[in-house]
Amino acid sequence: MVTRRVRWPESGPWFGLAGYAALVVLAAACEFQRPSSPRFGYEFEDDKCSNGVDDDYDGRIDCEDPDCIYTSGNCGEDVPLEPPQEVENTFALCHDSVDNDENGTFDCGDKKCQSIYELCCGKEFDDESCSDGVDNDANGFFDCEEFACRNGLFVTVCDEDTDATCADGKDNDTNGLVDCADGSCDGTAPCAPSPCEQGDPCFGAESSLAFCQDKQDNDGNGFVDCNDFSCSKSLDAAVAGFCAGLAETGLQKCSDGKDNDNNGFVDCNDFSCSQGDPDTVAHCESVVESSLGKCSDGIDNDKNGYTDCQDNGCSKSEVVDVKAHCDAILETGPAKCHDGQDNDGNGFIDCADYSCKQSDDPIVQGLCQESLGEDTATVNLRCSDGEDNDLDTFVDCADWDCSYNPLATVCPEEGKKRVCD
Repeated sequence: MVTRRVRWPESGPWFGLAGYAALVVLAAACEFQRPSSPRFGYEFEDDKCSNGVDDDYDGRIDCEDPDCIYTSGNCGEDVPLEPPQEVENTFALCHDSVDNDENGTFDCGDKKCQSIYELCCGKEFDDESCSDGVDNDANGFFDCEEFACRNGLFVTVCDEDTDATCADGKDNDTNGLVDCADGSCDGTAPCAPSPCEQGDPCFGAESSLAFCQDKQDNDGNGFVDCNDFSCSKSLDAAVAGFCAGLAETGLQKCSDGKDNDNNGFVDCNDFSCSQGDPDTVAHCESVVESSLGKCSDGIDNDKNGYTDCQDNGCSKSEVVDVKAHCDAILETGPAKCHDGQDNDGNGFIDCADYSCKQSDDPIVQGLCQESLGEDTATVNLRCSDGEDNDLDTFVDCADWDCSYNPLATVCPEEGKKRVCD
């Protein structure tokens, strides 16, 4: 016998009434379009929250709908008489309405469950759902602001490194830089420098104010605008003043969390800060992420976008206690990259985790090549061998890695989606 209590999960597809309200406001602001089918009514209370129907036509059915979390006892947590003592990270335990690991969240509200794609806890997972302008999972973030979109295995619209995403006027990777201002776009067609051949007005000259702010490598020496000495050290007062205003120097600009000179490096990660005046150098030495204290405080001390052991300053440290700390929690090595666990709690398991997928360990590389595959032949072999290659309890086309993988031609076209869609 169990006692049911209703509780709002802290994360996952049920989180964020604000996100849900924003969706309603967004919809209201759009030009009216006649719906293809009638709206059924409201989704609330036990009968409407257990009929398998999207009664209010908002894309969320029964307990996936925040309305039901508030109004229906069917969607709360089951509290067993005996406290459970299990890690909540399997399909069965993520489907039982019990907070098995007693961490305050259950089922799709638990991050360990959200990393099991087949559960469909995440509603933003592919190019379509990550570019529709809708907060599909009602967690307060939408499209590329959503962690699941920026790190999605088959999501391409959130990378700022293709011809398409480098010319769409959007900050697809949400790093504060748009299109050609983002170093990730270097080398793409829209951001290729204009040719400066002999005879052209720009040949050999990145020195005028116009050429020192056009975001192009006019003289072809590999340095653009004020990152070129011919601009930054120009004798032209207008050019020198312009570059001085952009320079990432001084304590204020070296601690503001901004890439002031647009060279791809922020604050103390910029050479001009780390090798600057004594006060700035002292500041940079104080925030470097390398000691055990700074590698375990949950703060991005050097503001380079990586925290603690996700920062190379910690994960690749030769300091004994720092190395031991990071080795204990990071998802590295053959054992942790093949155990079906999200060891470092970042939402990615085994070879879906960058630290495994990009490992220098040849054994790990072999495991990940077998697990994820690299081409159609490899993927098809893995997705039709009857084996649970990645140890996530799902086999062949029942596994999200196969069912949604465009390379898995052995899985039916209509199966090129998560199995629960």
